[in-house]
Formats: sequence, C-alpha cells, structure tokens
Amino acid sequence: MGSFLTAALPAPASPAAPHWEGGGDHWRLVLAGDWSDALPAPPAAVRAEAGTRISVDMQALPHWHPPLAGALWQLLAPLARAGVQLDLAGLPRALRSQLARSLPAANAHAAAEPEGPPPRWHETLRFIGATLAALGRLLRGRTAMRRSDWLWQVEQTGPRSLGIVLLVSSLVGLIVAYMGAEQLQRFGAQSFIANLVTIGVVREIAALVVGIVLAGRVGAAFAAQLGSMRAGEEIDALTTLGVDPVEHLVLPRLLALLVTGPLLTLCAGVAGLAVGGVVAVGLYDVPIAAYVATTRDSLSGWDLTVGLLKGSVYAMLVALAGCRQGLNAGRSAQAVGEATTAAVVQAIVWMVVAASLLTVIFQRLGV
Repeated sequence: MGSFLTAALPAPASPAAPHWEGGGDHWRLVLAGDWSDALPAPPAAVRAEAGTRISVDMQALPHWHPPLAGALWQLLAPLARAGVQLDLAGLPRALRSQLARSLPAANAHAAAEPEGPPPRWHETLRFIGATLAALGRLLRGRTAMRRSDWLWQVEQTGPRSLGIVLLVSSLVGLIVAYMGAEQLQRFGAQSFIANLVTIGVVREIAALVVGIVLAGRVGAAFAAQLGSMRAGEEIDALTTLGVDPVEHLVLPRLLALLVTGPLLTLCAGVAGLAVGGVVAVGLYDVPIAAYVATTRDSLSGWDLTVGLLKGSVYAMLVALAGCRQGLNAGRSAQAVGEATTAAVVQAIVWMVVAASLLTVIFQRLGV
C-alpha cells in the first residue's frame, strides 16, 4: 500500500473558498472565491498512490490570474510524482496546457487531453481581447508595462526605420510626380502636379509605404522575438511568475508604433513632396513659388489629417499582426520562421483591407 500524506484534515471551508470534496479513490479540488493566499492542502484521507484520481473544478471561480498556475503546480506536482492520476479537464485550455508541460511525464496524458487547435480567427479575437484588456489596465494605472521597455521600442521602430522609409517614399514620390506630369503635360496642366503629388502621396501613398516598410522590418522582428521567447519557454516563465505577457511584451511594442507610425508617415510625406517638387521644377518648368503655394493650399484641407490617421492605423495593425503571430508560434525553429512569414503577410492583408474601408468611409463622409 502506498503511504499516506501527512497533511492534516483542514477545517470545513465555506463554499466561497477553495476546498476539497469526495472520498475514497476520487477527490476533487473545488476552486472558488479568493485563492490568492494559498490553496488548501489535500486531506489526510487522500492516498498518494496509483489508482487515486484527483480532478480540479473551476466552475465557481469567476476569474483566474497567472499565479494560480504556480500554486496548482506546487500542490499537484508531489501527488503526480507519487502516482496519483490527475484529471485537469475542468481547467481552462491555457492553464491546462501549461500544467501539462510542467507536471511529471507520467501524468502528461491526463493533463493534456487530445483536442484540436482552436481556429486561427479564434486566436486572433482572443489576442485582441487580451490587448484591449491590457490597454484598459494601462489607462487605470494598473499595468506591468515598464516605461523603459516602451522607450526602447520607440528607438528601435522609429529612428532605425527612418532611412528606409525616406528612401522608398522618395522613389515613390518621384514615380507619382513623373507619371502624373506626363499625363498633365498633354493638356498643358503642369501647374496641377503639386495637387496630384500632395493628394496622392500625403493622403494615401506615404501611409502605405510606411506600413509596408514596418511590416517587413518591424512586424517580422516582433514575430521572431516573441516566437523565440515562446520556443525558449520564456513566456511560460513570465506567466508562472504572474507577469502578463501581453502587458510586458505586447503593449510596449504596440504603443511604440502608435507613436512612431504617424511621425514616419509625416516624414515620408515630406520626402515625397520634396522629390515631386524637384521633378515639377526641374523637368516641367513649374515655378517654385507656384509649386509651394499649391502644395500649401492642398495641405490646408483634410488630406494631411487623413494621411496621419491612416499611418497610425497601419502601424497598429503591423504591431498586432507581429505580436499575435509571435505569441502563438510553435516551439521549434521552423515554427518561428513560419510565424515571421505569417506576420508580414497578415499585416499587409490587414492594411489593404483597412485602406479600402477607410477610403470608402472618408469618401462617404466627404473628408
């Protein structure tokens, strides 16, 4: 016969507190109320031997926090090593899979029941919901995000992306100005080159250029960084320590791109306008004063505001796509590479869809 645990029989617990139920070879740990201090030790009648079965019931627990994983592991790991069969089907999927990886291998099959992966859209919605909840806690001043992490991400996503953004936007501005001027010259309307470049570059193209550059440079980096942390079990360690990965890893990256996105869009627009002016003045004899005056008049409307708004939206989508793919990556080098590729593709698809919707909305509003 197996040995008996030495834990004393606890006093009867109220229904609003964690407690043990059952008898014989089947016991159940009922989680309810406030478990933040400690979980109750198993009753002395629980036999730590093969054949004993313990299940966990969380139906009465309104919500759970990451420290619960550590508390459950400390309670159940000795029982699992003694041969007790654990039935963790009553736990949420994230908590169940985390315990399955940390409990002794003999009970891994009991902890991780076979179930197919959730649909990708389900993972995306869950990630967006967790991000919105983290933003809410940030606004209430209850967040694990560090200001130093945010400043580091601002430096990595902003100044380090400026050079490639200026180069690409300048070339695109050159193409728009040259192709547009070729068509306008047929009607003797070279003076409208400034209008064409201003509306095309500032309102639409600058934001798209910034979004595509950020998707390839920053979104891929986010997915690779978080995917590597996922493969190395660093994210699991943060969760076990009670640190929310979304607050600690996603929020600094998201907020950094929300700051640098519109600033990079503004720089891209200025570069496009400058190169467009060189084409108009140098090749099509448009007076500099006329080009500057027309550009200033065009920018007095909503074009600049719409362009900066689109740049902010595209930057946010890049951050969400990169972090989403990284946090949900597999635990191998190949899975990290697949997540990196998926982050770039997903960010570009999201940007195209957002550009279409925003264009229709602004046109309907007359903006």
